[in-house]
Amino acid sequence: MKLLTDEIEKRFKEIGSQDGIKDPLVIVKFFNPCGAGTWYATEYDPIDKIFYGYASIFGDQCDEWGDFGLEELESIKGFGGLGIERDLYCGEKRISEFKIPSLS
Repeated sequence: MKLLTDEIEKRFKEIGSQDGIKDPLVIVKFFNPCGAGTWYATEYDPIDKIFYGYASIFGDQCDEWGDFGLEELESIKGFGGLGIERDLYCGEKRISEFKIPSLS
């Protein structure tokens, strides 16, 4: 599965920086179909191929806001070689709609 389409990349560019927004818009959600790992991307830098958003890996104590790379997500392989997938049914939502702590 292609994690970042031209359409999604264009949407990130339209939204731009959400720095300082307490309840940012999640543009795309990625998940590990084989286990732990969900990434909620709110921004994307096309030059460095880095997302900014919320990463939920092992539960509340390890979850955090920060950067994660497109190549990093593409390199993860789980059971049977399954990779990270883009949630096709999620759509854009505010981070609060996922019951995730907003930025302070």
